[in-house]
Amino acid sequence: MASSSRTLALGKLAVPHTGATLLRSTQATPRLFLEASRRTVAPRPAFGSLQGPVSRQFRRGYADQVSPIEPAPKKRRFRTLRWAWRLGYLSALAGVAYIGYGVYQDRHPDPQVVPDPSKKTLVILGTGWGSVSLLKRLDTENYNVIVISPRNYFLFTPLLPSCTTGTIEHRSIMEPIRTILRAKKASVKFYEAEASSIDPDRKVVRIFDNSEVKGDMTETEVPYDMLVIGVGAENATFGIPGVREHSCFLKEIGDAQNIRKRIMDCVETAAFKDQSPEEIDRLMHMVVVGGGPTGVEFAGELQDFFEEDIKKLVPEISDRFRVTLIEALPNVLPSFSKQLIEYTESTFKEEKINIHTKTMVKKVTDKTVEAEATRPDGSKEKIVFPYGLLVWATGNAVRPVIKDLMDRIPAQKNSRRGLAVNEYLVVQGTRDIWAVGDCAVAGYAPTAQVASQEGNFLARLLNNMAKTEALESKVRELSSTLNLEPGNSAEISRQIEEYERQLRRIKDVKPFHYSHQGSLAYIGSEKAVADVTWFNGNVAAAGGLTYLFWRSAYLSMCFSTRNRLLVINDWIKSKAFGRDLSRE
Repeated sequence: MASSSRTLALGKLAVPHTGATLLRSTQATPRLFLEASRRTVAPRPAFGSLQGPVSRQFRRGYADQVSPIEPAPKKRRFRTLRWAWRLGYLSALAGVAYIGYGVYQDRHPDPQVVPDPSKKTLVILGTGWGSVSLLKRLDTENYNVIVISPRNYFLFTPLLPSCTTGTIEHRSIMEPIRTILRAKKASVKFYEAEASSIDPDRKVVRIFDNSEVKGDMTETEVPYDMLVIGVGAENATFGIPGVREHSCFLKEIGDAQNIRKRIMDCVETAAFKDQSPEEIDRLMHMVVVGGGPTGVEFAGELQDFFEEDIKKLVPEISDRFRVTLIEALPNVLPSFSKQLIEYTESTFKEEKINIHTKTMVKKVTDKTVEAEATRPDGSKEKIVFPYGLLVWATGNAVRPVIKDLMDRIPAQKNSRRGLAVNEYLVVQGTRDIWAVGDCAVAGYAPTAQVASQEGNFLARLLNNMAKTEALESKVRELSSTLNLEPGNSAEISRQIEEYERQLRRIKDVKPFHYSHQGSLAYIGSEKAVADVTWFNGNVAAAGGLTYLFWRSAYLSMCFSTRNRLLVINDWIKSKAFGRDLSRE
């Protein structure tokens, strides 16, 4: 009886009447018996009742299998962000690899071949935009190339105004010319010297050493078969008294260093003890002559320098600072669209930069600029500007060596602004002499963009000329052997025809045509203006996003990976720590 009661109690525990089947493990069986024995013994049911619902529940419990519960699918969150991160990560790795490869190539150039002495001698004067663009694309295996320049580096002039305030260090925009020449296939000779005269009849260039350290030989002649002149231009003063004696120019690295030193001299002198208010106003007044891109960018950089750095470190004289821009034309940035000109003038007004258009400088002294302004009614007004710093950023003049060459060539007697060239950049009245850049008059504005395209065109022209001579030599050689080998006449004729077809294609060189890609200018307060050519029209843009485009465009135009990394480092450094106010 007790045994039957325990069995019934166990059955009720194992299979409740709710219908849910629970399977107990064998390890829990003794515990179940113990708990069942402690409970009150229920009356023994009839035998038939045990065979009814309970037995069916037991059979169902052993027959049915519990289906496993499938886990709910995980929600895929931030899938787009994960893929974007992966893409950015891979792009960063690719960028680092590309930069590393470029740096390695610069540091480990391939061995150079020695040029053939029997080939023509090509002399290139200058290391500016035109000459370096030519060297970059020229196949130096075709010529014996000699480069002559008083400076042994290439200067990225669009960022030169940033060097005047310390936003960019001057060596970041300089590329050693010997590094450029070392990357060529054939070796190139370089002489750091200045050309004093060119004799087109004797085909010689007379050069002299203008460095501080001189040897026994300081002057000599360099013969040439072909000559490319890219010496640029010098600053024009238009015969105005006092400009050359009292102004700072902005064309070379030395000019930027002088301006930077002069700015800090003015600041420290204005902060001198017991300095009079009138003298402080004069010292803190910076005058810029020239409303082109160079003058506008320098004025913007100068205003940023005072607003972001000098005001914080020298607050007692910060309210006396002023910048004045003088332009003889009716508006600044004459090569830009009217919309961008108005935007620039309004931005300068917000930055408290004074603009004086239709104003011509008449005389410069050590402390004042005397100018004559044209009023709206046409009358003239004399204005005197006291200044602490005067930057002359306008006009180009012909260098003495170019003047001497123009006097030697009768066809150049009517040219005033430089060497007149034809559509192939050949100096008119000469043979085997080309001119590029600011020293050439080709009907285009004297800009770096024009000089660069002229250099690229001339490189293609000279490469084609070398290929033409090589193919013509092969044609003459095959023609001479045509009668000596009658059995191979068909094959030789086919080769001659192929070479002549190549000659026709190579000789079909179109004249130089300048393609304007647009103009950029920084106007201060992290704003820029851009007049970019787009298909058959122009796109005008201005503001903060244009400033980012201005930076990226100039960064991509830097000559080497080294320059790009140095410029980026300078931008980050000046933004994080401010510009350096120390005076060298």
